[in-house]
Amino acid sequence: MFRMSEDLPDLPAYAERVLDVAELVPPGRVMTYGDVAEWLGEGGPRQVGRVMALYGGAVPWWRVVRADGILLPGHEVEALGRYREEGTPLRAAARQADDHVPRLDMRRARWDGSVHGQDAHT
Repeated sequence: MFRMSEDLPDLPAYAERVLDVAELVPPGRVMTYGDVAEWLGEGGPRQVGRVMALYGGAVPWWRVVRADGILLPGHEVEALGRYREEGTPLRAAARQADDHVPRLDMRRARWDGSVHGQDAHT
């Protein structure tokens, strides 16, 4: 698959598979770290998170997220801009929230890996 960055070192096979899944997530939708691991049938949320932390800049990293919908710490402004550009469903921040940054509306934004009714695995 095409990567946004051509300067990636040789990737471990698992990392390549995680990045492949990240590239499949349609604009305006997200998958959690756990969703990606489940979709691949290997690893877990921490392993996917590690791959995204090390190599995620080469793919649409903002589409692979925490299960609670909180935006990636340190990247909130960039992610929020991309979510708004793509029309990703968001939830308003609670008034008592210190930073007043919206969260993803996981119920509406979460992608199950299907493409027009078919599993994207095929």
